[in-house]
Amino acid sequence: MHDDMFNIGKIVNTHGVKGEVKVLRITDFGERYSPGKTVYLKRNGGLQELIIDSHRIHKSFDLIQFKGHDSIEEVESYKNSYLQIHKSQLTALEENAYYYHEIIGCVVYTDAGREIGPVKEILTPGANDVWVIASEEGKDILIPYIEDVVQKVNIENKQIFITPMEGLLD
Repeated sequence: MHDDMFNIGKIVNTHGVKGEVKVLRITDFGERYSPGKTVYLKRNGGLQELIIDSHRIHKSFDLIQFKGHDSIEEVESYKNSYLQIHKSQLTALEENAYYYHEIIGCVVYTDAGREIGPVKEILTPGANDVWVIASEEGKDILIPYIEDVVQKVNIENKQIFITPMEGLLD
């Protein structure tokens, strides 16, 4: 079951004394933290099912309280643990939108057929995502996920085709 789980946040601290936790968000879907939603706490090699009782945002962190967890003592041990969802909880995406786990590991090729390397990481610096490609030379290549560069994504075959802008691969 653990292979079918995806991180949606990391509990970085507690907040107050009534059982709230401070979560660093690792998802574009804030509705995953809505009251009544089920999430899984990954810690000590296992998973614990939790139901979200309340959610609010405070200073760019998500503050979450779980049903039945009403004191700081009950959630203190959750620090540095990840909140996850099961694969079945993923929502359908619009066309040309992908989950990170679908892109990471895909091999990038130029439109001329030259293999660049696999996507090893995705950065989110601002207006668009940036895909980090591990080249054969050991140097990271940064590919912006924009229409002018990324021409075709084939998730089934784990292939991405790009038209590199001048200087992009230097």
